[in-house]
Amino acid sequence: MLPKTNLEKKLHRVRDKRIASEDILTEVEAIFRQNEIERAQIKQRLQTKIDAAETRFNTDLLEASNVFHITDIKKICVEYRLRFLDSHFFKKEIPEEAISKIRQLEKEHDSTFNSFKIVAPAKLLKLENADDPLLFLPLGNDYFYLIHKWGNDLHPLRKWLMWPYKCFENLVFTVFVLSILLTAITPLHLFTHGEVTNQEYLLMFLFMFKSVGGIVLFYGFAKGKNFNNAIWNSKYYNA
Repeated sequence: MLPKTNLEKKLHRVRDKRIASEDILTEVEAIFRQNEIERAQIKQRLQTKIDAAETRFNTDLLEASNVFHITDIKKICVEYRLRFLDSHFFKKEIPEEAISKIRQLEKEHDSTFNSFKIVAPAKLLKLENADDPLLFLPLGNDYFYLIHKWGNDLHPLRKWLMWPYKCFENLVFTVFVLSILLTAITPLHLFTHGEVTNQEYLLMFLFMFKSVGGIVLFYGFAKGKNFNNAIWNSKYYNA
């Protein structure tokens, strides 16, 4: 009868032919040490502003679903009041999963990436004076490659909450509607004798419109705020 094959013993025999058992831990430690060095270098490049030359890519290895044009990114940033800036502005920790994906991409493309972009709310970025990050790699010609997304999704109503700040026309319309609502709930009969006329409603609306508009303008100028389409790629927090 032939003896049964012990896979564990076979595996040990194959490994011992390749390398001595006492040297295996040294090899593993060297691999882990090199891995940590490469990951530390990637983190350093993510946190440092580097004016690097154009990166080499193998387009056959890129996933088409992850390639976006600057116009696509701008539209999302304007609608949700987000910023699109260099990764060194990001003030929180880049997740290890994103580091792993960058390292994998560098090995696949046999290249070193030095330039990265982040889409995130302003509160997550270190902005100079004047909820859902996306990490991009510039491909050139206004195209960007989505590497990783992390964090919680945006609030489902964020698009509509930020709609008034999208442009000047939206803000005026919002003030107009808000003034109508405030006029409608104001008890004019407490301030007049007899039946309330349309003229009095119109005067109250004009008063409300001027008051709400004044408050909005004061807040905007006091805080140095601007509209979404003007700040989506601004590095200044008072924009």
